[in-house]
Amino acid sequence: MAAPPQDNRVARDAGEPGKEGPAGAARWAAYLDWVRADLAATVVALPAERRRTALVPSGWTPIELLSHVLHMEQRWFVWGFLGEAVDEPWGDWTVDEPWEDSAGGRWVVADDVTAEQLAERLAQVGERTRGVLRDFPLDATASPGGRFADEPPTLEWICFHVLAEYARHAGHLDIVVELGDRG
Repeated sequence: MAAPPQDNRVARDAGEPGKEGPAGAARWAAYLDWVRADLAATVVALPAERRRTALVPSGWTPIELLSHVLHMEQRWFVWGFLGEAVDEPWGDWTVDEPWEDSAGGRWVVADDVTAEQLAERLAQVGERTRGVLRDFPLDATASPGGRFADEPPTLEWICFHVLAEYARHAGHLDIVVELGDRG
C-alpha cells in the first residue's frame, strides 16, 4: 500500500496578528493587512505563466483573483463606506453589472497588467482602509450617496463582510496553488 500524502497544513500562520493585540478597529486593520498581504504575496510568488492559468471549472486565474480583491475592498471601504467615487468600481469584471447572471460577466485583467502592479495598488487600497478604520468608529454608518442608496451598513459590518470575502478567496487560491503544484 502506498504511503499517504504528506500533510502540509499548519496550525497557525506566523503572520497572523497576535492574540494579545488591541481589540476593535486596530484588530480589524491588522487582520485585513495580514490576509491582504498573504494573498498578494501568494500570487506574486507564482511563476508568470501560472498567474494567468485557470485550474478550476469557473475559469478564474490567480491574477484575476488579485484584481478582484483589490476592487472588492475599494468598493466596500472607499465607494461604499466613505461614499467617494472610484474609477471603474467594477473594473475587475467584463461587465458593469456582474450581479446580473444574464450578463455573463467574468473577472478580467489586461495582458499588460502585472501581478506586482496589482499588489502595489492593493497595498494602496489597504492604506485607505487603515485610514478609515483609524478615523471612524466601528458603529458608524456608511455615507449616503456612495454604493449604498438604501440601508447602509455599519463599518463593522463591512469589516466582517470584507474579511469573510478575503477568507473565501484565500482558500480558493490555496486550492489553485496546490493543484498547480501537483500538475
